[in-house]
Amino acid sequence: MIADDQLARIATALTPEQRSAYLDPLNAALSEFEINTPLRQAAFLAQTAHESQNFTRLVENLNYSAKRLTQVWPKRFPTLQKAQPYANNPQKLANFTYGGRNGNGPEASGDGWKYRGRGFIQITGRSNYQACSDGLGADFISDPDKLAQPDFAFRSAAWFWRTNGLNGLADKADLKTITIRINGGTVGLDERIKLYNKVKAILGI
Repeated sequence: MIADDQLARIATALTPEQRSAYLDPLNAALSEFEINTPLRQAAFLAQTAHESQNFTRLVENLNYSAKRLTQVWPKRFPTLQKAQPYANNPQKLANFTYGGRNGNGPEASGDGWKYRGRGFIQITGRSNYQACSDGLGADFISDPDKLAQPDFAFRSAAWFWRTNGLNGLADKADLKTITIRINGGTVGLDERIKLYNKVKAILGI
């Protein structure tokens, strides 16, 4: 069970009102998906904090400059000229980047934008929204914004966590593999480890 004072020290950007809205859904999700030891909770909170800019972002930020696009997606945007049409245009970027992937229709379908990342471990793509719908008994296909509500934002993250075997990895403090399973690589690993150590201290580990 995470207490309000612990969440306040972990998620320093949240207002008391936001913490009040988040605390019960967080603890319910931890219980439901057996994230029920201090090590598991520390790993989960560190990773979700990193993925959501310390619990302040429930929907993927796709508002990038052209220069940043060449850094985030170098294969898709090898030059500034290629990136320029998508700079500071989140909807166009999502449809281009996510179109035809993860169960989404082609770029023109709009699925890339409709099923962009939501939740505290961002569920992305129509097929992943469907799997999450099946896992949680909710309909995120016709109402994707449900995943940006605190209850489902935490439940979807905890569902992803257990589904991908992250409890076992948390038991071994294998932050690198956890990061790869969430991120597809090791982006932000050093920051995730710092957050993990901070959360461990707050939880008294």
